[in-house]
Amino acid sequence: MQFIPTRIHGVLDYLVGILLIVAPWLLGFANGGAAQWVPVVLGLGVIVYSLLTNYELGVIRVISMPVHLALDVIGGIVLASSPWLFGFQDQIIWPHLVVGIIEVVTAASTDRQPGRPRA
Repeated sequence: MQFIPTRIHGVLDYLVGILLIVAPWLLGFANGGAAQWVPVVLGLGVIVYSLLTNYELGVIRVISMPVHLALDVIGGIVLASSPWLFGFQDQIIWPHLVVGIIEVVTAASTDRQPGRPRA
């Protein structure tokens, strides 16, 4: 069920991108390893592909909304599984797992057509 308008999703994209970039320092896991760099890289990626998405908050608008949402799902899965994929599960798990799951759920809950009027 898609109940999140693309405009709201766009705002969330930029906020989550920034949150992912600063989380290692805010939450105390900026140790120079994968636990730090996975969210930073994914956060930068979210901001870049959001700027390139064909929706209300896109700047260049060359990526369709369905492709954008697929990238969100892939990024969410990578983030959620990153403690085990990159072997830092003994250091930190919860921020990566929780934000990754939220990304996947948000992507699944977002309208596929930008600017569609809400009922």
